[in-house]
Amino acid sequence: MADMVDVSSSGVSEPISSCAHPLTTPTSTLIFLVVSISETVAQHFLGPRNTGDDPFGNWGKPGTATEELAWYPTDFLRDVVPLPCHSHNDYWRKVPLFTALYAGCTGVEADVWLRNGDLLVGHDTASLQPNRTFQSLYVNPLVDILTRQNPSTDFYNGTQNGVFDTDPRQTLVLLIDLKTNGPETWPWIMKQLEPLRERGWLSYSENGQFHQGPVTVVGTGNTPFDLILGNSTTSPRVAFFDAPLDKLEESGFNSTNSYYASVDFWDAIGQVWWKGEPSQAQLGKIRGHLREARSRGLVSRYWGLPAWPIHVRNRVWQVLVEEGIGMLNVDDLDAATKQDWTKPGTF
Repeated sequence: MADMVDVSSSGVSEPISSCAHPLTTPTSTLIFLVVSISETVAQHFLGPRNTGDDPFGNWGKPGTATEELAWYPTDFLRDVVPLPCHSHNDYWRKVPLFTALYAGCTGVEADVWLRNGDLLVGHDTASLQPNRTFQSLYVNPLVDILTRQNPSTDFYNGTQNGVFDTDPRQTLVLLIDLKTNGPETWPWIMKQLEPLRERGWLSYSENGQFHQGPVTVVGTGNTPFDLILGNSTTSPRVAFFDAPLDKLEESGFNSTNSYYASVDFWDAIGQVWWKGEPSQAQLGKIRGHLREARSRGLVSRYWGLPAWPIHVRNRVWQVLVEEGIGMLNVDDLDAATKQDWTKPGTF
């Protein structure tokens, strides 16, 4: 018995069997149920259907079963590629330390003052605030970051990971510029670095060998070299000196007692004129400095680089990178880290 009548184009009525209805067969019913269940499960995990270009747009949103899966332990720096740039006067940035790390810089700098039994960070005494301390701006955040990078889980193999997820073996240089009396201030530095030292996260020198860790501490400014040499506060040595880049030939600085080798660009190299092109004499000095630093296992760095005009600054950066500078001292993080350092002439 036909369920309904269809009128063909010729006007003749033709019966249509009920078996021709696709939604009334057992197979079709099963398919419909599977699709419905799949839709329900998908909405449970991903939330309501996302009609945009991103099919996973609801992943990790509150109220979905993936809410806790969106977080990755090393989210903050997981996509950052480290570069040999030093965040000069890092404490001036809106978010000290983190801004430099997010840009990919592998060196940060803190000017430290001993005041009333604590270490304050600032460019001068007028900028000092009781809540802007060496611990709050640098030590404690580094402990937090490295704790995430080196979790206590059954899956962690005990390797000492650094702050950068893309290159866990890359060390971060923490340059400490002492502004107050060195012999009085240095013991406080070592005391406040203890949370990093006791966890084994500091580079160290022992028995004439340098062992790289997640953080390398370097002292400059009023840092007393004799205290670093004498190793009077810790054993093995967990802090290193910022050696004078222009005086390495007649010195005993090497990788067991120093890490950076730095000098003021203006004092050591001189004025670079309008085109930003160093003279042959200046280029010879640069090459000599870098060669001496490399021969001693030290990381070369010039501070006081030209900042303006921009094309002069960029050309000087380019020359230093092409000549093999160990660490490029920068104030403008965006300009320095958005270049392709692997290609000559990109600055």
